Amino acid sequence: VLITGGGGSIGSEIAKQVALQEVKHLIILDTNEFSLYSTKKEIESKYPHLDLSTVICSVTNKLRMIEIFKSFEVNTIYHTAAYKHVPLVEENPFEGVDNNIYGTKYAIEAAIEARVETFVLISTDKAVRPTNIMGATKRLSEMILQSLSKEKSLSLETRMTMVRFGNVLGSSGSAIPLFQQQIKDGGPVTVTDPNIIRYFMSISEAAELVIQAGAMGKGGDVFVLDMGEPVKIYELAKRLINLSGYEVKDDENSGGDIEIIFTGLRPGEKLYEELLIGENVSKTIHKQIWRAEEDTLTIDEIEYFLELIIKAREKNDINALKQI
Repeated sequence: VLITGGGGSIGSEIAKQVALQEVKHLIILDTNEFSLYSTKKEIESKYPHLDLSTVICSVTNKLRMIEIFKSFEVNTIYHTAAYKHVPLVEENPFEGVDNNIYGTKYAIEAAIEARVETFVLISTDKAVRPTNIMGATKRLSEMILQSLSKEKSLSLETRMTMVRFGNVLGSSGSAIPLFQQQIKDGGPVTVTDPNIIRYFMSISEAAELVIQAGAMGKGGDVFVLDMGEPVKIYELAKRLINLSGYEVKDDENSGGDIEIIFTGLRPGEKLYEELLIGENVSKTIHKQIWRAEEDTLTIDEIEYFLELIIKAREKNDINALKQI
């Protein structure tokens, strides 16, 4: 089993859970040297007899990935490598395109060439009717896999599955660690909008469901994880302040300890996230995993848009990129 982005918050958790399954050989691949080192140390301490390899490689390096997948005789890939932070990708759109779209394209092409049996793409609820570059890159990544799976003439040996879910507690860049730090610093706690809501799930639960969904896929499936009820971020901030032993300072309680201030929605940010593009969803054998039935583009249509993106990138034309 190979995990791209294996040093990241989701990738490293999937790696730990795969290690628990007594896999024959686990390969974690990442560009971040320190993340790889940290994940390797943690897994080695818990599973000293596991055959574990760490590989420094960018998912945009297709030839290197083909070489890695073939030499390790990889059976299953969990593709978690991506830039996920909405405002940062909004500021660096072409880097988001390279890593998320082309990184996925090259990873699946390398997997097909190396005859990898199963390829699981980790996607996001932000791919649904995206209002930001990050979400759009993840939706196009899903569509690349969907279009390949639909193309019967290719008779591919690689089974492709996508798993879409919302925010993960404690993942890099998520709200809760930020709030905790702000509370520790004495406030204020910053919330973008009083009405903003998000779905949350623990990292371990998300990783476990990703592994189970990956095993269910027949080819071209988009699985959606049941994230439970959405949480109002403002209520979450209030609860964290109270749980930390402080009172919220507001109009009703001017003698409180920590204030919550609203900073306004950031570029590309939605008030609420969705998990489905259409209404068509079917149950699976697992009560927390749903199968989405969605339309997609053909391979030729995808290639046409990817050509347009390359032209926009050559001119560094961000407006053209957004239109595409």
